[in-house]
Amino acid sequence: MNLTLKVWRQKNADDPGQFETYDAPGIIPDMSFLEMLDVVNDQLIAAGKEPIAFDSDCREGICGTCSLVINGTPHGGQKATTACQLHMRHFSDGDTITIEPWRARPFPVLRDLVVDRGAFDRIIQAGGFVSVNTGGTPEANGLPVLKDDADLAMDAAQCIGCGACVAACKNASAMLFVSAKISHLGLLPQGKVEKDRRALKMVAQMDQEGFGNCTVTGSCEAVCPKEISINFIARMNGDYAVALLKQGA
Repeated sequence: MNLTLKVWRQKNADDPGQFETYDAPGIIPDMSFLEMLDVVNDQLIAAGKEPIAFDSDCREGICGTCSLVINGTPHGGQKATTACQLHMRHFSDGDTITIEPWRARPFPVLRDLVVDRGAFDRIIQAGGFVSVNTGGTPEANGLPVLKDDADLAMDAAQCIGCGACVAACKNASAMLFVSAKISHLGLLPQGKVEKDRRALKMVAQMDQEGFGNCTVTGSCEAVCPKEISINFIARMNGDYAVALLKQGA
């Protein structure tokens, strides 16, 4: 396959950035998208040019760092697929592929295709955890959990915090991410003790980071590589409203 790439290049956070065009000849259809970028970078380095900066880690769809907007869609638009799992066989010989970083004010571009997603870390630090004293491991059967609750909690826990939901949302809302993190803990006995505090603190931090509001377009759910349901947003809104009422009581 011979491809043409239009790649966003930006030296640093203060640089205005621009698209640059590169030829990508001899691409094997069974390559992943990131492997294709590795090949292009090898060619750039051999020509004495700066390689394209992009994030990657696990390359197995579980870490969420491969934050690329491909042809206008986060992760490339294949259902339940991260950019690192996207294969070049989904493209055709002669295609022109546009590659950009996440576009959201809370995710400032650091360089080329790399953005700072530290806002997500700060939201988790605000309350996305269970406070427990260290000690022996509790008996697995000591805290019975209803299967429906356990299944729902695990559905929410699949969120890898990649930020595709933010990049796809016209308001740059992080509510799908935050609702998944709030729900997966709040549904389990260990997390219910801090359920109200967690909802208040994580939502407050989300607002402080500058993420927009949800207007229920469903774009977040459509691009989520783990298919997190927007139903969790409704659940979070309910938890938050109850917490506010208790706080004012």
